[in-house]
Amino acid sequence: MDAAPATLAFVESPVQLLNVLEWAHTKTHDLTVVVLSPTDPMTRGQLRRMAELARGDGMRVRWEEARGGPGAPFHTIGGLAPALRRAERIVIGDPFSRYVQLLLTITSARDLVVVDDGTATMEFISQLARGERLVRWHRRGGRPGARDVLFAPVSAAARRRLTPSATRTVEVFTSMPVDTAPGVTVTANDFAWTRARFGPPRITRGADLVGTSLVETGVVDPDQYVAAVISLARAHGATRYFAHRRESSGKLHRLAVETGLEIVRPDLPLELIARRGPIGRTILSFPSTVVHTLPLALAGTDVKVAVCDIDPGWLTAHASPRAQGFLAGVTGTARDVQRLHSLPAT
Repeated sequence: MDAAPATLAFVESPVQLLNVLEWAHTKTHDLTVVVLSPTDPMTRGQLRRMAELARGDGMRVRWEEARGGPGAPFHTIGGLAPALRRAERIVIGDPFSRYVQLLLTITSARDLVVVDDGTATMEFISQLARGERLVRWHRRGGRPGARDVLFAPVSAAARRRLTPSATRTVEVFTSMPVDTAPGVTVTANDFAWTRARFGPPRITRGADLVGTSLVETGVVDPDQYVAAVISLARAHGATRYFAHRRESSGKLHRLAVETGLEIVRPDLPLELIARRGPIGRTILSFPSTVVHTLPLALAGTDVKVAVCDIDPGWLTAHASPRAQGFLAGVTGTARDVQRLHSLPAT
């Protein structure tokens, strides 16, 4: 990166890259996107496809094998440090990421932008406003581990960087309903780039079901989840199940066998898949980011989004005490969706 761009964006997921594209859609910036590539094959595949779209829109994209071995983080950070120090604006997708927090301690950029990485944005704003340490919602309530303690000074420094000051602006570009934080500018993301780039979709008569990684994060019991998917699919005539990129192969195989649903592993974020079509007339989901983003991406179509609440009995014994309240908030604040009552735990 010989000449440092005015704006550097760091992304670790396909949704983050999508929202960088949305943020840049109405702005003119000397922008370079740096992909801090994860190791998960499905995520990497979606990121490759999103990188192609970004390059097609004229963006520079730098792919970093940031987790490609023990020495990869040192090599990546060392290579990015000069550009980080010279950049005027930094865009990030996940303020909870340790990798990103470490990068934030290097930069002296005067403008910081946080784009959505899903519902976690809601918790980020709340924690920033209360001056709390940054902890993902599904981990709250547990004791900090040894790595958390060792990393605490870096996390605290990153939180200070993400706090507006007389010399630093902070913008949150989001489609989520968020609280306000002193000095933080909140800009609404209405998925204008997605709607301009794709669709309108062909709409089928049936229903599609959207998967979630709540089992993989230890929040929801796998047996309860499978039972809920079976009930939803039967009640609404769903034929396809769009897998979340973090869902395990074992769970997806079980769903295919026990539900008869066609399991689809999308090669792009669901907002683009749905907008491109074909897509069901009804999209069924559990509390997740898509209950906020799909109504925006599909605005002007006849597709309806329906969300099923998480019954308290579905939660595991290890779920964070915050889990039920947070998930209920995700559902309760969603606009233009149909609410479905959850079935009691079996």
